[in-house]
Amino acid sequence: MAYWLLKSEPDVFSWNDLVARGAAGEPWNGVRNHTAKLNMMAMKRGDQAFFYHSQAGKEIVGVCEVIAEAYPDPTDPKGVFVCVDVRAVEPLPRPFTLAEAKADPALKAMSLVTSFRLSVQPVTDEEWSHILACVGVDQTASQ
Repeated sequence: MAYWLLKSEPDVFSWNDLVARGAAGEPWNGVRNHTAKLNMMAMKRGDQAFFYHSQAGKEIVGVCEVIAEAYPDPTDPKGVFVCVDVRAVEPLPRPFTLAEAKADPALKAMSLVTSFRLSVQPVTDEEWSHILACVGVDQTASQ
């Protein structure tokens, strides 16, 4: 399994919007960046992602799961970009802010800190575990 971070402006599509979609999930469409496109093409069913509120909040608020691998983005009239489908898994016990990530030496190389404008980012196993530990998620329960 790989880990990712997906950014969305909460006034456009929020964590609560994804939760409301239930098991059917939502296409993660409208991404128009080639690096983000390549990241989505690398996603596999079952991969997990942090859901990040950009602009307002600037914080990771939940965990979602890839439920459909990359396919042509129906909102792209040129047929260049792809999307994946994701569903909400669980909210974080508390948000993990961009300020916290920037202040944490363990996350100094994380894409969220180094490439903060990229809307779909890889997250290493170590970064994933570290952030979950910081917000109080017991990772031994899922192992």
